[in-house]
Amino acid sequence: MEVLRIEHLKKSFGPLAVLQDISLSVSQGEVVAIIGPSGSGKSTLLRCATMLETMDDGNLFYLDKQAVASENGQAVYASPAVLKECRAQFGLVFQNFNLFPHYSVLKNIIDAPISVQKRKKEEATAQAMDLLARMGLQDKANAYPYQLSGGQQQRVSIARALCLNPAILFFDEPTSALDPELTGEILKVIRDLAAEEMTMVIVTHEIDFARHVADRVVFIADGQIVEQGDAKALIDNPQNERTKAFLRRLQREEE
Repeated sequence: MEVLRIEHLKKSFGPLAVLQDISLSVSQGEVVAIIGPSGSGKSTLLRCATMLETMDDGNLFYLDKQAVASENGQAVYASPAVLKECRAQFGLVFQNFNLFPHYSVLKNIIDAPISVQKRKKEEATAQAMDLLARMGLQDKANAYPYQLSGGQQQRVSIARALCLNPAILFFDEPTSALDPELTGEILKVIRDLAAEEMTMVIVTHEIDFARHVADRVVFIADGQIVEQGDAKALIDNPQNERTKAFLRRLQREEE
């Protein structure tokens, strides 16, 4: 079953065409890693998929609902009611955590389930405490973000996204603001989610992680999908010259 489908997505900022005719679908239980050089459009793709940026043209579907339709070369958004249903299908984890600094850890997690999904406080709190336990943070429910390490803040933001019971989770470079030790913490959490068959789209520069955890890798350059395929096959044996050059350069940087 397709959880997400993007067709012919286009996005420009002024004269700069950031995304050019991107089509991508993600099936239930699939983990898709998006890789590519800086400025290639990876984060913009995620922001368009999660409706934080407005598409210029293209179609966007979540499960059986169409959020955006292409009409006469322009993106036309669905009614507020349909968009609300579509937004309920995904959770988003940012690279810089985006926690509310004046809310406790627990309030950060339960705020949207209560105010947006209209769930009972007791139910949301019970789920939040379960998620904090899974993240190894059960003793941090009453702490504030400034009292946590970067890795702990990112685990809270993952718990916050999971508390919405999304059909798909988006990660935008979830480890780029963390040092190597804390990076390992977050990659383990994502690895565990993949083992539970959580549907995920992960923009990442952690190529070894993508190779081992993703089912499929999508390589984007200059706003276009240059190559995509089985994660191990693509990373170990890329077919496109641009993909080869990108992976070679990354390898040199790591050495």
